[in-house]
Amino acid sequence: MDRIQTMEVFSRVAELGSFSRAAEQLNLPPATVTNAIQALEKHLGARLLQRTTRKVTLTDEGITYLERCTRLLAEFEDADTLFQRDQLQPRGVIRVDLPERLAHTAVIPALPDFFALYPNLQIRLSATDRFVDLVGEAVDCVVRVGALSDSSLIARRICNIEQINCAAKSYLDRHGRPQSLKDLQQHTVVNYFSSRTGRDLGWEYMEDGEPRFLKLQGQVSVASSEAYLASCIAGLGLAQIPRFGLEQLLASGAMEEVLPDFKPPPLPVSVVYAHNKHLSPRVRVFVDWIARLLAERYA
Repeated sequence: MDRIQTMEVFSRVAELGSFSRAAEQLNLPPATVTNAIQALEKHLGARLLQRTTRKVTLTDEGITYLERCTRLLAEFEDADTLFQRDQLQPRGVIRVDLPERLAHTAVIPALPDFFALYPNLQIRLSATDRFVDLVGEAVDCVVRVGALSDSSLIARRICNIEQINCAAKSYLDRHGRPQSLKDLQQHTVVNYFSSRTGRDLGWEYMEDGEPRFLKLQGQVSVASSEAYLASCIAGLGLAQIPRFGLEQLLASGAMEEVLPDFKPPPLPVSVVYAHNKHLSPRVRVFVDWIARLLAERYA
């Protein structure tokens, strides 16, 4: 077994947490998989996998090696298809990270259409609101909502998403409906804190074309868009949420918009990927597809 095949075997065992399942998926005898991992560990002089009777987990060395393997295997795959962009359907695995609510409400429901166009592609999708390191975590592309700061990456602006101030009807019935910014001091908000800094982001509004911030009291702070929405629906306070996905809640009256003249600015949405002169066909078609999907829905 050559080095690339051995890397593929190791990556599959690490992904599945099982030698037998990896052997089954790779259509190899279990002994071949076991021998390949043992030979790899001997060659590297390091234990990559911790075996127990119940599961297989990565050691610290295994985590480091898996990151390298993932990037190298993707590059080998890209090299094989570099000159086949027009002749063949792109194939392979795309590693994507999306904001949680955007993934649930817009992208995942549309994925059957994507796979109908590109049946030879697979997607490993993480839906999280944390900041993902594309290079360090071997992610092909991410969709980011909000201002971008990393200039070493390529960012393609897709659209802007409208935000509104809102609260559950149950909260407003108990505490009243704010009519001015001054009224906010008598209200409770759901705070959203940055997963990078741990600090609450503050209540944002526009005044004379400039963003302003207020620090308001709140009993709960979250770092997930789904938890943020759930806290608002539960009546834990006022919140600032993108309008998309709220249509039914607003129409039913379960949630109400407040202070429409003091909305936060729209959120820019961008698809971001590492600087690469020859963007692989598999990543390019996904970037083009998701940009088109979100632009049509939110532009």
